[in-house]
Amino acid sequence: MTSALFLADFDDARVGARIRVDGEEARHAEVKRIEPGELVLVANGRGLGVEGPVVESAKGWFVVEAERVMQDASRRRITAVQALAKGDRGLLAVQMLTELGAQRIIAWQADRSIVRWKAERADRSLEKWQATARESAKQARRLTVPEVSFATTRQLPGALEGAGTVLILHEAAERHLRDVEVGDDVAIVIGPEGGIAPAELEALEAAGAVAVRIADHVLRTSTAGAIAIGQLEMR
Repeated sequence: MTSALFLADFDDARVGARIRVDGEEARHAEVKRIEPGELVLVANGRGLGVEGPVVESAKGWFVVEAERVMQDASRRRITAVQALAKGDRGLLAVQMLTELGAQRIIAWQADRSIVRWKAERADRSLEKWQATARESAKQARRLTVPEVSFATTRQLPGALEGAGTVLILHEAAERHLRDVEVGDDVAIVIGPEGGIAPAELEALEAAGAVAVRIADHVLRTSTAGAIAIGQLEMR
């Protein structure tokens, strides 16, 4: 069985180094009844991790001695622009996008999003998305926790500046994702339940984005991004 993964803040690691884990992560270890001698994974959430035994522990903290150092070996940086969705569909999307390897997730307030993030609700909702990404990364034993941010349609082009390829998932697109050349830095735009508004599509395409389809039928907003990442990883 794969060792449990915990998150800690460190910038460098080598075999023999001792990494201290404290705070909420250490409390999770207490719940899991992690004891000295047990093998665990510790990651910094930025692509660096170690595996080794717990060598010291007390209430609120424990220390791991690194026996193996690991680095995130993702060959492609993927940004997922996930439109806000009603119910738990947005969180389900974040969970799957994280498990499948997205490095960045942008919560997008699309014109046709039924859910609206405003004032205090925006902060709480964003924190919930961030917590979901964090826990999903740990569940998947990922060394990288996706960065989760928020953008409106007006802010989106700026948020995507620097992405090598921007793909808009659209059921009416003429080209399939498999027929489009992509580089190592890709952004995927996933619309809301009501679809991407024509003005949004036009603005994104004017900024260089390419509309693609990933199926011959309409997919749910909560699953479309995960399917697109899966198709990218098969290339």
